[in-house]
Amino acid sequence: MSTEASVLFAVFVAITLYITYWAGKRNKSVESHLVATGSISGRQNGVAIAGDFISAATFLGTTGAIALGGFNGFYLAVYIPIAFLLAMLLIAEPLRNLGHFTLGDVLATRFRGDGVRGAIATSSIVVSLLYMVAQFVGAALLIQLLFGLDYVVAAVIIGVLTTLYTLVGGMLATTYIQIIKTVLLLLAGILLLMFVLAQFGWNPLEVFRRVDEATGGKMLQPTRAGAAAQWEQFSLIFGVTLGVLGLPHVMIRFLTVKDSRAARTSAVTSIWIFACFLITLPVLAYAGLLLIDEQRFAAAAKSGGNMTMPLLASTLGGDLLLAFVSAVAFATILAALSGLVIATTGAISHDIYGKLLRKGAVDHTQQLKVARIATVSSAVVAMLVALLVQNQNVAFLATLAIAVAASANLPALLFTMYARRATAKGVMWGMIAGLVTAVGMILVSPIFLQESALIPLKSPGLISIPVGFLVMWLVSLATQPRNEDKVEADLLFDRIRFQATTGIDPGDPASVPPSQRIAAH
Repeated sequence: MSTEASVLFAVFVAITLYITYWAGKRNKSVESHLVATGSISGRQNGVAIAGDFISAATFLGTTGAIALGGFNGFYLAVYIPIAFLLAMLLIAEPLRNLGHFTLGDVLATRFRGDGVRGAIATSSIVVSLLYMVAQFVGAALLIQLLFGLDYVVAAVIIGVLTTLYTLVGGMLATTYIQIIKTVLLLLAGILLLMFVLAQFGWNPLEVFRRVDEATGGKMLQPTRAGAAAQWEQFSLIFGVTLGVLGLPHVMIRFLTVKDSRAARTSAVTSIWIFACFLITLPVLAYAGLLLIDEQRFAAAAKSGGNMTMPLLASTLGGDLLLAFVSAVAFATILAALSGLVIATTGAISHDIYGKLLRKGAVDHTQQLKVARIATVSSAVVAMLVALLVQNQNVAFLATLAIAVAASANLPALLFTMYARRATAKGVMWGMIAGLVTAVGMILVSPIFLQESALIPLKSPGLISIPVGFLVMWLVSLATQPRNEDKVEADLLFDRIRFQATTGIDPGDPASVPPSQRIAAH
């Protein structure tokens, strides 16, 4: 990179550090650290959600997957707006009305035992760490490309910056960094699109025509490489579409707004941003395939195609455009990592330490201290795992985390909110079954064992998601309460449904307006 480009990159990082410093002066409580004291507006939160989810996996990984694998790569992103539509319809409003800091709080409104909270906390930690690994890989490869640093050194730099952002600024800094980086990301996308269209007569269809001509039509059609490949593709789609609804770092964003109306506004705003951004990715990816010289593209292919977007920027606009796009991608990754660390530390400090180990007998100062210790620990663990999988496509790594979320967290949330006959044991064992099945399948898949893999599927969703739901249902049926316990369970479910729908806790008379107390009763 040229000196000018390096300065531009440094300026972007300095801006995010200043936001962290500004937020750090306000980050003095566990409420501000984990959920920004619920002070974020619906529109702001929607932009932040988009910034949280349009991460390295999307910006770098999906474009690389399309450039390498053609139309099938687009499956990594095209179902995201559908997933958030489902989130708006099924999860966002009840989650805001029932939750406080974590997903464990949502389940605890109905299931008071330690087992359920422990299971959702463990699952949230595993999911967040898997997703963090994908971001670490993307960020380290980016720094390696720009500055010629060793991959290990780059990963350490990312870990230090992520830890600093989260330790000092908490959720407030994370939110505003995500908002700013979303605006910059959209600007970077528009700039790249303009540069690309200028090369193809301002006609996006010309990009597809040229790719079709250069590849004999192979890159514009879904791959039909036998039944195994098609089942693999379906498993990936199944996991992505459902798994978003169980991602802790995305779902807890609905706890940063003041009410359920703002939660709905958040979801709608994010859906529009996703739709506008994701529709440009095939054009940019195919342009990369056509315009990047063969030697550089072959080098990008060895790292899973993750550097296709930065190399396209370098080809079209030289060092300056490369620096701008890379700086935006870097800010994207740091913002996503910060949100993931918040989700992980919330599960550790609030659920495991505060509720399970200390049984609620802990003040907020202690809880905040544990959260900060967990911040450092989670960043170190994710960084070490990232060193082992540096050649995997980051979008695919992220889909593995999403599949685990769909197998464990999503069934628990839906059963808690909507299933009258769900029991604590059913929810707990369903989460454990989904989590163990998903992680176990990943460990014995070609991702880790290559040719020695015990199963052909890389994405476990096709098997692990039904396992989570089925075990949760069967164990719930086998552990139904009797007599007075059944009546009490039914009354509790009715109360939860009322609170999830209205935001009013009928068990707390002070929270019920006089005009609604009869209905609540």
